[in-house]
Amino acid sequence: MFCYQCEETMNFEGCTKNGVCGKKGEVADLQDDLIYVLKSVAFYNQKARDAKLSEESTDEFMFDSLFSTITNADFSASAIQARIDRGFEIRDDIRQKLLDNDALDESDLPEIATVTPENLKDRNTGVLATEDEDIRALRELIIYSLKGIAAYGSHAMMLGARNKKITKFVEHALVATTDDSLTDKDLMSLALKCGEHGFDVMADLDKANTGAFGTPEPTNVNIGTGNNPGILVSGHDLKDLKELLDQTAGTGIDVYTHGEMLPAHAYPEFKKYDHLVGNYGGSWWTQRNEFESFNGPILLTSNCLVPPKDTYLGRLYTTGAVGFDGATHIVAEDGKKDFSAIIEQAKACEPPVQLEEGTVLTGYAYNHILTNADKIVEAIQSGKIKRLMVMAGCDGRQKDREYYTEFAEALPKDTVILTAGCAKYRFNKLDLGDIDGIPRLWDAGQCNDSFSLVIIAQGLMARLGFIDVNEAPFSYNIAWYEQKAVLVLITLLRLGVKDIMLGPKLFPFITPNVYNTLMKEKYGMVPNSTLEEDMKTLLKQDN
Repeated sequence: MFCYQCEETMNFEGCTKNGVCGKKGEVADLQDDLIYVLKSVAFYNQKARDAKLSEESTDEFMFDSLFSTITNADFSASAIQARIDRGFEIRDDIRQKLLDNDALDESDLPEIATVTPENLKDRNTGVLATEDEDIRALRELIIYSLKGIAAYGSHAMMLGARNKKITKFVEHALVATTDDSLTDKDLMSLALKCGEHGFDVMADLDKANTGAFGTPEPTNVNIGTGNNPGILVSGHDLKDLKELLDQTAGTGIDVYTHGEMLPAHAYPEFKKYDHLVGNYGGSWWTQRNEFESFNGPILLTSNCLVPPKDTYLGRLYTTGAVGFDGATHIVAEDGKKDFSAIIEQAKACEPPVQLEEGTVLTGYAYNHILTNADKIVEAIQSGKIKRLMVMAGCDGRQKDREYYTEFAEALPKDTVILTAGCAKYRFNKLDLGDIDGIPRLWDAGQCNDSFSLVIIAQGLMARLGFIDVNEAPFSYNIAWYEQKAVLVLITLLRLGVKDIMLGPKLFPFITPNVYNTLMKEKYGMVPNSTLEEDMKTLLKQDN
């Protein structure tokens, strides 16, 4: 095993026995094999696409499989092996179609095209197979960005949104990571291309979500509990939540969101359900205590699973790209999921233990902000709002994450915080006040709603008369943990955003050469240091 795709990686060098995230070495090795098989599928499917023989089911498989290898998604060796087996079946079916249609020349095939279930174990499929450290870093940066694209694209596909341009790019980029003729400059260019398609896939998902559930609006969400038995929904998938709410209507079961599902309360469609009563707990990493005290069953709809305690493993259900041995996995049949087993178990459970009371505010997506832009622009022009601080991304369990709470508390009162993702849990329950009725915290939603932050920045800077986004009064103090955040960062760089501050640490897979050339010299990206120094750096234009 060798894995360094997340911020928790052992000694910030690489996990080599088991993952700090809880992933076993066997699972990590199988995930490497799966990525290798996906490269083989991509090689053949590119040709099938050119010959108009490609099928949408292949795209769904590719995206789901990439998604399953994200940190804290699928911990099940048998589930990953099943994806490998299915990958070979799909690959061989595509190959045969190409041969039947005289669309394949087998005289000079690359190594990835010749892999079989029998010889896969003899291939070095891991990260360290690439000897050159800079090339390895760039290949992994691309792979992790593709995992982010696949995560957002999978959610969009569940709502019927498909983008052939994006799926074609994913195939191209997967195969390109095996091309030894590509230089570091070639790979840097390809990495930034990932950012371009990252913006597109987040736009697709935003359109799919708002088309299905309406436009988010500012909403105070209850964080207390009721007296009925409950079901807790965590992860990211809004369609799963909608299906569960439909099936629990009239059953006497309350439904609560957790973690990144909090923003669901801001969509008009979900406001129709009286039994969607609130949000329970906080960020993903607090779940082992919160899931235990919830008492009822928990549905994980995507990544952000922490290996569960035995005390609630029997109440844990997974679906989509997430999995854990011992948890019940629910699959869709004819496009729908049957949650009756969860509902029946919930009826026999005690109500959740109340952890806190009050409300938190969410729903400050671009539609609301730009609709009310005149008031915001006036506050900026008058000097009442001097800076808009983007503090988005991921949360994590290390103690140094307290930095983000302290930073939010220390910001001048004329600063507004824009957030998306689970990073919000470091400061979304603070009393930050308002500026002439404008809240000082704008929560745009999930990590994929970082797209909303981009649209807000572009919309406000246009109204303020700025041509260059880097001239507008925005600063970026971004936290990362896993691969979706990697994609969001690359997307911001591709959009030309400069002087981003990244923390709590830089990526462990990025070498000094790649950092200096791709991120620091061109875009001015810097790591966190101390709160005082970072505050001075990010507010320097105001001092």
